[in-house]
Amino acid sequence: MAQDNEKTLRQMYSDMYRYMISKDTTSLGKMLDDRFVLVHMTGMRQPKHEYLRAIADGTLNYYTCTDSDIDIKIEGDTARMTGRSYVNAAVFGGGRHTWPLCLDTDLRLVYGQWLMTETRASTF
Repeated sequence: MAQDNEKTLRQMYSDMYRYMISKDTTSLGKMLDDRFVLVHMTGMRQPKHEYLRAIADGTLNYYTCTDSDIDIKIEGDTARMTGRSYVNAAVFGGGRHTWPLCLDTDLRLVYGQWLMTETRASTF
């Protein structure tokens, strides 16, 4: 079971970036708890609906994600997933750059489905 959960979370990480890049906010939204919050490098806290809207309207633009390294720790029905990837993006009106981005994500298992509850972004 633990190996299945780890495999599921690794796939979630990959799917998350695929949805961010393709601006598939419907599929991305299904991965996020209704109380999800993204904490940006600046400390800005962006709730789920604002985060999805920023992807859809081009405030947050993601182009590629490569060389991912993912650490996963599962404890019962909660987990922490820390992914480090090189992400090519243009955000908040800035130019397009490749960032060494670390996403530290808390998750919880709800009726058999893992949902992201909070993600904290930083560089590595």
